[in-house]
Amino acid sequence: MVLVVLPTATDLMKRTVTLVRNLRKKKAVTPRARTNLATATKKKTTTSNGRGLKEGYRSGLEDLIASQLEEKGIEVSYESFSIPYTQPQKPRKYTPDFPLPNGIIIETKGRFVTADRQKHLWVKEQHPDLDIRFVFSNPNSRIGKKSKTTYAMWCSKNGFKYAKQKIPEEWLKEEPNGKSLAAINRLTEQ
Repeated sequence: MVLVVLPTATDLMKRTVTLVRNLRKKKAVTPRARTNLATATKKKTTTSNGRGLKEGYRSGLEDLIASQLEEKGIEVSYESFSIPYTQPQKPRKYTPDFPLPNGIIIETKGRFVTADRQKHLWVKEQHPDLDIRFVFSNPNSRIGKKSKTTYAMWCSKNGFKYAKQKIPEEWLKEEPNGKSLAAINRLTEQ
């Protein structure tokens, strides 16, 4: 006769808590444990103060930029319109994060994956009058594990302005960009 001992609910809870702690501390966790934990701990993305769920922000950086704009007395307009563009043979829409009153469009990025980079090249090509600028969590992050190219280098190469974690004061004080404002008006009227 074989005696099988099943873990109690308390044992399972302790294991889950340990796995969560290890993940938070970035300790080594087995792939199987990650998979099991991922389904058990999924939750909506939120910012530190819960504002993300209320306002619809998808990241803490977006929440930070919204707060910065509010502090400067600039009305926060978040994902208020879409920009159509065509991925070869596939019409798409891009919804910019923060259009500023002076015509600058702020796009916040923690991760800047290949699909996002390609999308922004297509948008720039199809809407050259738009002034799209990036605020990165870390512009010195590399675009890939094996690449020497950073987000900042990619922006410089492709003609995009960028900043780290906050919108530079100069951008907020820039004179209105007539071409960009006209392009935004055309897009919001569609």
